[in-house]
Amino acid sequence: MPSIKEDKVLKTRNMLPEDHKYLTFLKKVFRHEFRKNGFRRLSAPNFAEVELFKNVFWENYKDYVYTTKIDDFWEFCLTPSPEILNLRAYLNSELKEELQPVYSYFMDRFYPKNHCCIKWKTFFGWDVVWEDDPIIDAQLIFITYTVFNKIWLNWQFKIRINSIWNKKEQEKFKEELISFYEWKKHLLTPESQEKIHTNPISLLASENEDEKILAQNAPQSVKFLKKDSKAHYAKFKEYLDLLGIEYVEDNTLVPEYPYVNNNIWEFSLLESRKIISIWYRHNSLSTLLWADKEVPASSFTVDTWRVMDILRWRNIRIKNKDKLDLYFVQLWDDAKKVVLPLSLQACDAWINTSVSLWTPSMKEQMLKASRSWAKFVVMVWLMEARSWVFQVRNMEEGTQAEVKKDDLINYIVDKIWKESLDFYEPSRDLLTN
Repeated sequence: MPSIKEDKVLKTRNMLPEDHKYLTFLKKVFRHEFRKNGFRRLSAPNFAEVELFKNVFWENYKDYVYTTKIDDFWEFCLTPSPEILNLRAYLNSELKEELQPVYSYFMDRFYPKNHCCIKWKTFFGWDVVWEDDPIIDAQLIFITYTVFNKIWLNWQFKIRINSIWNKKEQEKFKEELISFYEWKKHLLTPESQEKIHTNPISLLASENEDEKILAQNAPQSVKFLKKDSKAHYAKFKEYLDLLGIEYVEDNTLVPEYPYVNNNIWEFSLLESRKIISIWYRHNSLSTLLWADKEVPASSFTVDTWRVMDILRWRNIRIKNKDKLDLYFVQLWDDAKKVVLPLSLQACDAWINTSVSLWTPSMKEQMLKASRSWAKFVVMVWLMEARSWVFQVRNMEEGTQAEVKKDDLINYIVDKIWKESLDFYEPSRDLLTN
């Protein structure tokens, strides 16, 4: 059984057809942008060995990672974030033998840190491995900036950036933070007071209003950058300026995970400041995964649930590609025997078709037909089944006509025009020798 505290709740959320309509749209938009920029898809498993995460962030996050034991030797946990497994895939596969840097993207479910429940999210994102040049970071931000503008989220978000460099510089920064907050200890919540010596950097991201004010006056990480680190961060901002991307520097933007170093960036909503996209460089992560040396890597993740909610809130609708052209209603067994094979013929003719094969009252079936929003409804009663002449109602024009069974498919095709038919067939994407 999963090792979950009693106060944890298994909270799941079904992805309904309307959700999938938005998610499919976002997949197409992001995937198109990924492919244009040379990214290839890489998928991480939903669970991995606990041992993998123990060396990375276990002490601070073990209460929020959900584990299960298979036997006395194997213990697994749900994957909280993609970059760890994606970088492991790079280190343990032939990817490191390919042309460098390696550009990959992902579209998968993960189980991020959550205080009260187990909750999955669908994340889109990308990784670039084996390149330390800050132009890569600027490129990732520009791709996301472009996508958000394409889906009408322009002017809805703000880009915040910061830099928190290598371990040595971070340690000096932590010392100054501890000194700063020790003098302000009485203004902190009991929970925050416990973090002063264990995780002082996290205090800068506090949601408490008094602590937010304190964070604005706290020491800034960029003040502790050495020569090379300063130059890297300066180039990062220079490339953003070159690409015409507006941003603000924010000292309170700090990483959630301890293996983060170098540049950090975030897309957040202007009014609520809710995060819609965030990530950072994690060059030091490779050494925590038992690599001999640091492997430069940069990642970006988009919270698709939040983007979908924003689109709905802005009343941005997605074209419904599941819209029906033809709907069959029938009455009695003789009619069913005629309607079922005919509906399959309609599907083969690229007509989006649905059929009511159960046998309630005709009134109930017609109500269902009207709610299907189909362009045409074919009504087959016992007499029509035997005479092979059907009643066809045009739901948009409110007209009705009699059509012979053998002429029905061509009649519908002529009415909706061949240009409107759905000729897409996924199997045609398969390549054969």
